[in-house]
Amino acid sequence: MNSNDQTHDEEFVAKAEEKAEKYIRNNYNGVETVEFSDDHTSPMGNFALRGTVNGNAKFELDVDDSLFIGGISEGEGFPEIKEECKEVACED
Repeated sequence: MNSNDQTHDEEFVAKAEEKAEKYIRNNYNGVETVEFSDDHTSPMGNFALRGTVNGNAKFELDVDDSLFIGGISEGEGFPEIKEECKEVACED
């Protein structure tokens, strides 16, 4: 990360996308595809991943510099969360 302008390098973005896709697949039913956009800005100043699941359901994930997923915003049509992941996120 470059602390002067809050940009992240390609390696960080790739690792964040890999972790985010795993998180989505582990926690939600019926995930066929996960695609990411190139927009990583967040109004709160954090790093954000945006994209779609199954071609149309939008999402935004907040990711910190240690690759911790702080939260997810789910758009219309986003898959349902798995029952076993409602109380505590399913990591692996």
